[in-house]
Amino acid sequence: MIFDEMTANGSVRPSYAQIRAWLDAMPIEALDVKRREAELLFRRIGITFAVYGEGGDPERLIPFDLIPRIIAAEEWARMSRGLTQRVRALNAFLADIYGNGEILRAGKVPEELVFKNESWRPEMQGMQPAAGAWTHVAGIDIVRVDADQFYVLEDNCRTPSGVSYMLENREAMLRLFPDLVSSHRIAPVARYPEELLETLKSAAPPACRSDPTVVLLTPGPLNSAYYEHSFLADEMGVELVEGADLFVDDGLVWMRTTEGPKRVDVIYRRIDDEYLDPLSFKPDSMLGVAGLFAAYRAGAVTIANAVGTGIADDKAVYPYVPEMIRFYLGEEPLLQNVPTYLCGRPDDRAYVLDRLHELVVKEARGSGGYGMLIGPHSTAAQRDKFTALIKARPEDYVAQPTLALSTVPCFVESGIAPRHVDLRPFVLVGRDIRIIPGGLTRVAMREGSLVVNSSQGGGTKDTWVLES
Repeated sequence: MIFDEMTANGSVRPSYAQIRAWLDAMPIEALDVKRREAELLFRRIGITFAVYGEGGDPERLIPFDLIPRIIAAEEWARMSRGLTQRVRALNAFLADIYGNGEILRAGKVPEELVFKNESWRPEMQGMQPAAGAWTHVAGIDIVRVDADQFYVLEDNCRTPSGVSYMLENREAMLRLFPDLVSSHRIAPVARYPEELLETLKSAAPPACRSDPTVVLLTPGPLNSAYYEHSFLADEMGVELVEGADLFVDDGLVWMRTTEGPKRVDVIYRRIDDEYLDPLSFKPDSMLGVAGLFAAYRAGAVTIANAVGTGIADDKAVYPYVPEMIRFYLGEEPLLQNVPTYLCGRPDDRAYVLDRLHELVVKEARGSGGYGMLIGPHSTAAQRDKFTALIKARPEDYVAQPTLALSTVPCFVESGIAPRHVDLRPFVLVGRDIRIIPGGLTRVAMREGSLVVNSSQGGGTKDTWVLES
């Protein structure tokens, strides 16, 4: 039974009452006009997403759905408590495995999952980032299966993207349907760039000046999320820089400007660990800054998110997050994990291979919806391919039950119809934890599809957290 967030047990849920009345009164033709207006608006602004591997990395608009998703105040309160708890535990885990390793010695997390993981950065051992924050920006993907239960599908602790779409979706709704927006008491999201900047400044090195200089480090215009990089830098009022714009001198990081070098205190990086510094990681990297890691280790600059945070969002580590919560916080998890089978375990592997037609199989270190098998929608040839892959490198794959993700009403070619969704709230961690109400709702636009990733044809919609 699929849970529909607007209509449950044959009746409209209270939080959606006004939306239902609005849809009943809105002609389909009028919605179609508004859909075209939204597409023109996004095209003019330049909100595109590069899809790699399709010949020339074509940029496309991410489909935007006009019908907002509604989250009641009490639902959000419950979810945000769980998000805060989870991110606290993930930060504690990162501090521990690069420190004393107590959770490993206690046998709560297998050592091989950490020390043999490609995201493990031994160079970070003994490191203590400013303000104790490791993953300053976390994107926690949430799915819903019924009226009461939210599940964490995965954790994104490295460079989570999508927040620009959350902000632009709200702006689009304000322009397209101002009366509908004003008829609801919606928690605002516009403060996110300000909150992000305050979080980054709060994590500046202790010895830096009272007004730290923050920059956003991007790989450049060819990156799929470049629009977001430039958008956030502009909204925060900080410089958008590439590796060539920075240099290290006398142990400090400097930015080249028309007025001469300027000291940099915090780098919000949107490039992967291995490209940050050719002297410490990938020697042929043209994206990073020579000597940056040494300056970081010496405490002269903060890098957000911290180097080595990828270990915390590895899909093979994910099953152990509930135990992290118990171990570090002494609490029971408020948000549940999806049951997960690790193909590196013989018993789990046998179970998965026997039930490939029922399960979702993912690469342990994959992202973007690539490298997945959705069992119920797969062919025999696809299952044979994954059988061979799992047998060859079992530790590289995990599997989960095929969840009946909740649906919300969407405006599609056939009219108004339910589509499956997830939610990515963004959690900011500095000297305290901040969560902007809502997040990015991603939509599987194709009928019956469970894949919401924009790289796989998914869309987005505005998420309204009601204040009362």
